Amino acid sequence: MTSQDDLFHPVIELPEPTRRARYERLVGLDDIKLRLRKEAALLADPRRLLSWAATHHGGNVAALTLFADRAPLFVFAGDVGSGKSALAESFGCDLAEFLGLPVYLHRLKLATRGNGLVGEMTSLIGDAFAHMHTMGNRVSGPQGARAVQILVIDEADALVQSREAQQMHHEDRAGVDAFLAGIDSLAGARLPVVVVLCTNRVGALDPAVMRRAATTFTFTRPGEEQRHAVLTQALDGLGIRPETIRKVAELTGPTGDRPSYTFSDLTQRLIPAAVFRAFPERPVTDEDLLALAEELEPTPVFTEER
Repeated sequence: MTSQDDLFHPVIELPEPTRRARYERLVGLDDIKLRLRKEAALLADPRRLLSWAATHHGGNVAALTLFADRAPLFVFAGDVGSGKSALAESFGCDLAEFLGLPVYLHRLKLATRGNGLVGEMTSLIGDAFAHMHTMGNRVSGPQGARAVQILVIDEADALVQSREAQQMHHEDRAGVDAFLAGIDSLAGARLPVVVVLCTNRVGALDPAVMRRAATTFTFTRPGEEQRHAVLTQALDGLGIRPETIRKVAELTGPTGDRPSYTFSDLTQRLIPAAVFRAFPERPVTDEDLLALAEELEPTPVFTEER
């Protein structure tokens, strides 16, 4: 069996300060965060749903049977820079605090795709799911889960592309079959394991993968109020006037010839550019931000063709 180091990046125990801070910086995603907390909590600890039914409905609730065999699979779909990967790798901090349990973050290496050798990709994916089963069983017991395992697969379209694609290699098709078998093995197993697929190309994912997803979370570029919230938080301490922040939120919106800024355009390009423009001779000014909001081009919209 392939070693853990070959399959995953270093496993991280959550909550962890850096990722907790990253989670808090993801403003404007409150609805997704709340739904994600509930969905993940019920998949990781199904007893909570039974307790809720007993408390509020006397316990005899037919709808609970619909949750029994749900696959512990979420799809995070959306444009580049919309916060998918950042949330996938940090929501475990919130889940850990909500459940009062440690959460372990496993990030699958893209090298898991293998080198195209016959059977290699199938074996690697099978080993990855076998490892998650082992870890899930290790922290399960009669009294419920003692920890939660999260498996994040970024650029998922590279791993589970639709088998209907004409150019798809036989080994890739076998890899998708292996992924589906792995997900099916977790469905109904009642293990504290959650799998998250992140993709810019949700239309490229195999339909069978999409059918198995407990929930698909769609991420979009921030609206004006979301941009304002991001800017207000990130510019705190720089002495920027509130009216300037509001104007920058407007300027970074869509125009006739360009889309709006993404979350990462604001936090990784616009604001750092303002700091670098001022450093080290002077403070950041309102004029810096206004000028950069006019000058910088937002990330182009990702399309299937691109």
